Amino acid sequence: MPTYKLIYFNARGYGELARLLFAVAGVPYEDIRVERASWPNEYKAICPFGQMPLLEVDGKILAQSSAIARYLAMEFGMAGKDNWEQARIDMVVDSFGDILQDMRVPYLETDPEKKVQGADGFPGWGWRSGSDHRITLQEALVKQFVGESLPKRLGYLENILKENGGGQGFIVGDSLTWADLGVANSVDYLKLMCPNPFENFPLLAGLVQRVREIPQVAAWIAKRPETAT
Repeated sequence: MPTYKLIYFNARGYGELARLLFAVAGVPYEDIRVERASWPNEYKAICPFGQMPLLEVDGKILAQSSAIARYLAMEFGMAGKDNWEQARIDMVVDSFGDILQDMRVPYLETDPEKKVQGADGFPGWGWRSGSDHRITLQEALVKQFVGESLPKRLGYLENILKENGGGQGFIVGDSLTWADLGVANSVDYLKLMCPNPFENFPLLAGLVQRVREIPQVAAWIAKRPETAT
C-alpha cells in the first residue's frame, strides 16, 4: 500500500474532502497540519503552484484540491463506474467551484466607503438600521449571493439529484462517490455566509444527512480537530 501524507493548514477548507475520502476508505495517512505563520518556510518551496493542500504519495507530490480528491477517489473506488459517471461527477464537483467563485466576490470589495442604497439596484433587500440607510457594497454582494446566486446554483444540483432515481440515493450512479462527499462537505463553508443553505432543497439536505450518517464519516466528524473553517 502506498504511503500517504496530506499537507494542509489546521483547517477544513480545501483539505477536508481528501480527509473524508481517507476516512471512508479506511486508508491510513499522515494528516500534516501546518500553521499559517510557518508554512512559507516549511512547505511553500515544494508547492508546485505556491499553495496547499498537497498530497504526498510515496514521496511524490500532487497539488490542487480537486486533482487530489479525484486521484484518491479513483484509488479508493469512489470515482464512478464508467467514463459517463466520472464525467457527471466532475460536472457536480465543478459546480461547487462556481459556487466558491461566487462566494469570493463580496470579499474582493473591502472599501467600507463604497455604499449603495438598500433599494437602489438591490430591490427587496431592506435597509440598514440607524441613521445611515445605506449598506456597504460588500454587504450588498453578500445579500446577492445568499438571496440569488446560491439558491439558483443549488436548484440546479437539486434537479440533478432528483433525476438520479428520484433523489433518494446518490447524486451520480448507485453508490457513494466523491461527488456525494463533496456535497456533504460543502455545508461547512456555505454556513459561513448562509446559516441553513439547504433549507429549501430537501433532496440535497437528505443527501447530506445520509452521507454524514455513514459510520466512517460520522466517526471522522466526531474526532476531527475543532477548527473555525
